[in-house]
Amino acid sequence: MIRFEQSGAATSVTNNPEIDGKAKTHLLIFGFGYSATAIGQKVLGQFDQISVTNRSNGEKRDDRFRHLVFDGIHSSSAIDEAIHAATHILVSVGPDDKGDPVINACLQAVKSATGTKWIGYLSTVGVYGNHDGAWVDENTVCKPVSARSIQRLEAEAGWQNIARQKKIPLAIFRLSGIYGPGRNALVNIEKGRSRRLVKKGQVFNRIHRDDIAIAVQKAIELKADGIFNITDDEPAPPQDVVTYVHQLRGSEPPAEIDFETADLTPMARSFYGENKKVSNAKSKAILKMRYIWPDYRQAFDAMWKYGKWK
Repeated sequence: MIRFEQSGAATSVTNNPEIDGKAKTHLLIFGFGYSATAIGQKVLGQFDQISVTNRSNGEKRDDRFRHLVFDGIHSSSAIDEAIHAATHILVSVGPDDKGDPVINACLQAVKSATGTKWIGYLSTVGVYGNHDGAWVDENTVCKPVSARSIQRLEAEAGWQNIARQKKIPLAIFRLSGIYGPGRNALVNIEKGRSRRLVKKGQVFNRIHRDDIAIAVQKAIELKADGIFNITDDEPAPPQDVVTYVHQLRGSEPPAEIDFETADLTPMARSFYGENKKVSNAKSKAILKMRYIWPDYRQAFDAMWKYGKWK
């Protein structure tokens, strides 16, 4: 059964139309995208019910979850109901120039909900800004450069304020460059988009989405509170990754392109304006993380061998 509800300008859709009143544990995930889908699948056995939001009615749905529509602008009676029923809330919706969409649309419901025991927020290591290749950790002063990273830091502060008022734990997950099935350098080769950009001294950390799911699962189990960098062990030059995956599949890597003269979009160029090595030591110490894919080589070896990259 599918039910359509209209509340203001927002429409809510769900294949499981009612909140299960007997559910003792209920996870609400705002933004059921690439990483959140892996998280939802990972924690299925930990909750009596999981509700997730999509931006539209037409997106592919998994009947194991209760699906709602959240357009990022308006709440609805179904969304408010899910917030009040949730014991755990995970936010995987990025901010924009108007702020955090969930806070803007759902603040009153979030603040008035009495059953919330934990909140998680997926952020980015971009909030640290540029540190000229030096190591950063969760105690490093944030000095974001790009507008999107400034917005992320402001969104973090918004959720920290809510958690303080509600006196509940908040885990902020600062994620490095996300990759995994369907989103990786092997896919770029297949689509003819592979290139080796070279900027002297530039390194990036990465994180496989499987490890993101594990980190969130552990944080939920521990009711973790605080900021955690979720990232691999090895910050590496981006051209090294491209070279490695070409060698893995037995193809010739593309010629190196000088970053300074490369034809890049402003957004692509801005990523290279932030150079740092991100430590994951806190996630290992507090969350007891044991990363499945601690470096890109192990991840790509497995994805290529078992065909898990597509």
